[in-house]
Amino acid sequence: MSEPILYSFWRSSSAWRVRIALELKKVKYQQVHIHLFKEEQNNKKYLDLNPAGFVPLFVHDGHVIPESLAILEYLDEVYPQEPKLIYGDAAHKALIRSLALIIITNIQPFQTSRAVSQHSADPVKQDEFPKFFIERGFETLEKRLQKTAGKFAVGDKLSLVDVCIPPQVYQSARFNVDMNKFPIIKRINEELSKIPEFVKADGLHQPDTPDELRP
Repeated sequence: MSEPILYSFWRSSSAWRVRIALELKKVKYQQVHIHLFKEEQNNKKYLDLNPAGFVPLFVHDGHVIPESLAILEYLDEVYPQEPKLIYGDAAHKALIRSLALIIITNIQPFQTSRAVSQHSADPVKQDEFPKFFIERGFETLEKRLQKTAGKFAVGDKLSLVDVCIPPQVYQSARFNVDMNKFPIIKRINEELSKIPEFVKADGLHQPDTPDELRP
């Protein structure tokens, strides 16, 4: 197999979760950095690859795969080594997906610069809009985790849910979400922050991270 390429941006939570999975599975890959603030995602060359103009985009063995969830499921199939992100019987796999989708579909799309700018030109309303969806989504996730969480989101084994949590907690801080309202999510995120692969994939440790934001 050829070495895969991940089109990424340091702060993109969608790209961030894919980087975590790649690190956990010990996959060697190249990064191509798409600077969203400079609108490089709208360059014709990139749009020819990904007409949606989003990151991440994953290219491997001639396959061009957009959308983080599709990429994560592809990684689980093509790189079946542990940790598996989606595992167990059909019901358990559905449980994992349903928890992860709270972040992937119910929260993340509403905090993108594209969504926020379309909602309002007022800076105050631009912050209130994603904060509403983050808090609403976290309320749902917190209640679900009361029944599923152990050391991690689903018992004591890493899953798809866990790769989604750190990027979203980071984004939540941008919109002044009080994580003390969500103690289970906060605790799991703190546990994940101790894992070297999560640290390496962190948005603040990427080649394109602005120098002033590096720890």
